[in-house]
Amino acid sequence: MKIRLLPPNMVNQIAAGEVVERPASAVKELVENSIDAGAGKIDIVLRNGGQTYLSVTDDGHGMTKEELSFSMERHATSKLPDDNLENIVTLGFRGEALPSIGSVSRVVLTSRAFGSQEGWQLRVDGGKKFESKPAAHPQGTSVEVRDLFYATPARLKFLKTERTEMNHTTDAVKRLAMAHPNIAFTLFNGERHILKVSCSQGDFISTRLDRVDAIMGNEFGLNALTIDAEREGLRLTGHAGLPTLNRGNASLQYLFVNDRSVRDKSFFGAVRGAYRDFLAHDRYPLLALFLEVPPDALDVNVHPAKTEVRFRDPGLVRGLIVSALKYALAGAGHRASTTVSQAALGAFQSPINKQLFVQSAQRANVTNGFPEASGYSPPGSATSALANLDHSPSAKAEIEIDGNRGTNENFGDYPLGAARGQLHETYIVSQTTDSIVIVDQHAAHERLVYEEMKATMNSEGVRRQGLLIPEIVELDEVAAEKIVEKSGELEEMGLVLETFGPGTVVVREVPALLGEINIQGLIKDLADEIVELDDTLSLKSRLADVCSTMACHGSVRAGRRLNGGEMNALLRQMEATPHSGQCNHGRPTYVELKLTDIEKLFGRR
Repeated sequence: MKIRLLPPNMVNQIAAGEVVERPASAVKELVENSIDAGAGKIDIVLRNGGQTYLSVTDDGHGMTKEELSFSMERHATSKLPDDNLENIVTLGFRGEALPSIGSVSRVVLTSRAFGSQEGWQLRVDGGKKFESKPAAHPQGTSVEVRDLFYATPARLKFLKTERTEMNHTTDAVKRLAMAHPNIAFTLFNGERHILKVSCSQGDFISTRLDRVDAIMGNEFGLNALTIDAEREGLRLTGHAGLPTLNRGNASLQYLFVNDRSVRDKSFFGAVRGAYRDFLAHDRYPLLALFLEVPPDALDVNVHPAKTEVRFRDPGLVRGLIVSALKYALAGAGHRASTTVSQAALGAFQSPINKQLFVQSAQRANVTNGFPEASGYSPPGSATSALANLDHSPSAKAEIEIDGNRGTNENFGDYPLGAARGQLHETYIVSQTTDSIVIVDQHAAHERLVYEEMKATMNSEGVRRQGLLIPEIVELDEVAAEKIVEKSGELEEMGLVLETFGPGTVVVREVPALLGEINIQGLIKDLADEIVELDDTLSLKSRLADVCSTMACHGSVRAGRRLNGGEMNALLRQMEATPHSGQCNHGRPTYVELKLTDIEKLFGRR
């Protein structure tokens, strides 16, 4: 067969296979065009998950009649004025989105340019353009897309349910809305608004947090740590959640590069490394990070969907993310997320507990109907029971607080207060000026011991165990070269190795903490991670796991009776130790119940 040029419409349909994967892809491309056009408000409407109808309307600078026609031509764009792919400052630049969408659907574009007295409308059906005609329209542009993929029926078969497609679109719009708090967004599914956020005003970092909080859930803003770090021309800002605010998947981890939402596997590896000491392996923190990179240090022309980027120095980026997150987590001190206390109060306020409380009160005949100061107490009531006691009832303390019980201690100076008792030989109850704090003594001491072990390792190094017979490990040549390059870093963690010919390394010493290990498996895992992530997470994780286990077994056990001095010493050490708000597995070490919330439980507020 002879080589021939494909017709333009077929070229556009092929491009659509990469650019427009599903309705969410079309919405993303159209919204990015609106953002590049300087829009202050963007409205999105979908029906049937976007398959039968979707529209994006903005109040940007709009298009003239000539620009409207050009916009449907392949690789026609206004975003590369100097034809330089090394200085891309807009979200779009390839000029593929509109012609790709128009080649597989029925599109109507209506626009009025800034300063123009009339608008214009252009219709495109399956790649066929019709004549432009005048149309009434406010300044800005609206794009209506009907019957997506009708011109490529094979693609229709791969679309999921309406709910699934709507979820993908919602996620795409949320990502764009988080990166642009100065723009108002609405997303309507034909029945209700899925998303409706107004334009934020004020300090940029605070307005960005307001927008992220509105999208990720109000609990995030209360439990977010501010990130602001710079290194060699790169700047990282945003917010990261406390370790005790976590999820079972990474769906609420967002990275934006120059306000472009990207998915980068090294980013997830960096986050995992930063939170390694604070979360179990199957739990994930919540965060939204915004990375500013000079355009010449970044390649966004990697994939037509523009969700992938390439950094000139990926190691620098990863190091910045890890160090910024670790610094913020260290600054959090003993702080734990407010969701912990909210969950505890929610348990008290559950319908079942409320019903039991009411039934108990009814059985005890305790009501508010008795005259005050009448001296009458119904049989079985709390008041008549008090008459038979020489003193007011109180919970029996399992310990005495060094003879200071009942004295006025200056616990207001201490964030975690002064110990008042120990319950079930497991939980320390302390009092602050405006709250009650309940501490899990085992979880708290586990974190304290673990942090002490880490400090010792950092100051004295990791003890090494020499192998009687050195272990020879065969790898492919690239992996062997990479792991030998990291030999200095590995030696600091107790693993001593060196090259032993092409594709082979010899291991001479291993960390003593690891005991008997599968050296072959360890080296191969390390090599895979170094090739993929340029890091040594496997060894760090194994050392961390061993230290965590040792800390767990070496800490104060549940069921051990503590005296007052020991309890207060534990509280003071928690206040002085970073990350003491959660144990090594991400579980909270204490719950703080504010008096105002407790008073609400008893109807005092």
